[in-house]
Amino acid sequence: MSIRVIPLTDPDVKPFSRRIAWLAAEADGTPVGSAFLRLNSRKAYAHLGEAELTVHPAERGRGIGTLLLGAVVNGAREHDVRTIVTDVEVDSVGDRFLQRRGFSIGLTLIYARLDLSTTTPDVPAVAGYRLVSWDGAPPDELVQTFTAARAGMHDAPSGTIETPADVWDVERTRYAAQLIEQRGELLSVVAAVDGTGRIAGFTEVVVPGDGKGDGQHYGTAVLPEHRGRGLALWMKAAQIHATRCRFPDLAGLRTDTVDTNTAMRRTNDRLGYRPQYRTHRRKLDLQQPGQPVQHQ
Repeated sequence: MSIRVIPLTDPDVKPFSRRIAWLAAEADGTPVGSAFLRLNSRKAYAHLGEAELTVHPAERGRGIGTLLLGAVVNGAREHDVRTIVTDVEVDSVGDRFLQRRGFSIGLTLIYARLDLSTTTPDVPAVAGYRLVSWDGAPPDELVQTFTAARAGMHDAPSGTIETPADVWDVERTRYAAQLIEQRGELLSVVAAVDGTGRIAGFTEVVVPGDGKGDGQHYGTAVLPEHRGRGLALWMKAAQIHATRCRFPDLAGLRTDTVDTNTAMRRTNDRLGYRPQYRTHRRKLDLQQPGQPVQHQ
């Protein structure tokens, strides 16, 4: 086989991560596949590397994927990555490829869609709380309590993948909203505020700039001491009603949920979300140097 794997300079640099890349090509330079490994610059996440691997369908079965995966594994070791993770649709060619090469299932994600032409049930207000909403970054008087409310996601299911708590500060909160705006999209937030004026939970939706196609339901979280009251259902229902009114040309909303997160799955089912497909987040805990990736 006359395939070369060529390291590339990848310009995809983000505030907390960067990518390294490889191109698989024929001897004449014709590309047949590619691989990327995203390295996280945050110390708590530096042990995790996120991989993407693609081989042209017409070129599969020639060992190109194995060559690219070998480059990814070597690159991960060189950068002190201990675990490689990658998302792949359940029972796909890629899923079986990774399984044969030693990747286990770290968690399973269910991707669901809400058709905005259907009816969303009205959800009564939760006593002792009020809803507030805004677009983009939180208003100054709420930015600190909103940032603190992100701790409600610390105990979200993460399967068998070693994931530390994702710590936010006010600067990161504002910057995340700025990035969405720079992409030409609209971030809309609905939050539940308790009697002390602090945010108890929130839910986020991102809508394309033209208000068409599908939006994406981002994070939803409720702080532990406020759970069991129906806040997530109330907030998400209010968000859906508002989105439908504000963006009449928007076709739907999409979301993804870990399959073991039964509470959020029940909430989404009640609101009309319907499962579309599932992905495995597969992981490879790196072997000792010198041990090859499994070939089967």
